[in-house]
Amino acid sequence: MDVTQAVDQRISTRAYLPDALPEAEVREWLEQAQRSPSGGNLQPWRTIAVTGQAQDDVIAMAAPILAADPRGQKTDYPIYPKDLWDPYEARRRQVGEMMYETLEIPREDRAARIAWFSNNFRFFGAPLALFIVIDERMGHGQWGHTGMYLQTLALLAEERGWGTCMQECWGVLRPALKDHFKLAPSEMVWCGMAVGKPDPEHPVNQLRSTRAPLSEVVEFHGF
Repeated sequence: MDVTQAVDQRISTRAYLPDALPEAEVREWLEQAQRSPSGGNLQPWRTIAVTGQAQDDVIAMAAPILAADPRGQKTDYPIYPKDLWDPYEARRRQVGEMMYETLEIPREDRAARIAWFSNNFRFFGAPLALFIVIDERMGHGQWGHTGMYLQTLALLAEERGWGTCMQECWGVLRPALKDHFKLAPSEMVWCGMAVGKPDPEHPVNQLRSTRAPLSEVVEFHGF
C-alpha cells in the first residue's frame, strides 16, 4: 500500500471486530509513529494506550458522569468554537446527517441518535484505545505537530489493515480523565483514538464523507 492509497481509503471507523491487537504489533506501530514530523523535534505528544480491563475502567468512569449530564464536564478547550460559522458548520452538519442516513436513523428519532452517539464513549467496540496527552503550556504550533502525529498513527494503522477513529468527544471529560490517569498538573487529554480491525459488514463503515473542492480551499499564485 502506498501513501496515496492509505490517505484515500482511510475513514473514521465506527464499528470494529472484537479481535484483540497483539501487544508486539501495537508497540511496533507506536514506535514507527515516533517518526512523525515535529517542529524543533519537541515531540510534544504523550500517548496512553488502553485495552482489556484498563479500557473497561475508562468506560465505567465515563458512564455516570455522562448519565448525569450528557454534555460532560466544563473545559477551557471546547471541541468546536462557539457559534461555529459556515462553511464549517454546514460541513459538520452534513457529515452528521450522512452518518445517520447510512444508519437509517431519522432526524425525529432523537433517542436513537443519542444512543448511537453514546457508542463514542465505548470506543465503538474497538479493542484498543489511545489517549493523546499534551502539556497545556505548549503553543499552537505544538498542537499542530501533535495533529501530525495523529495522522501518522492513522495512516500506519491503515497500512496494517486496522481502522481508526479520532475521538475529540473525550474532550468533554478532560477533568475526569486527568484524575483517572493521574496526569501532571499541566497535562491534559486532547483526544482519544479508537483502534482495531474494521467490521466490514457494518453499514456505518460504508460512510465516506465529502471533501470541499480545491476551488474552495486553495489559492494558486504564480502558476
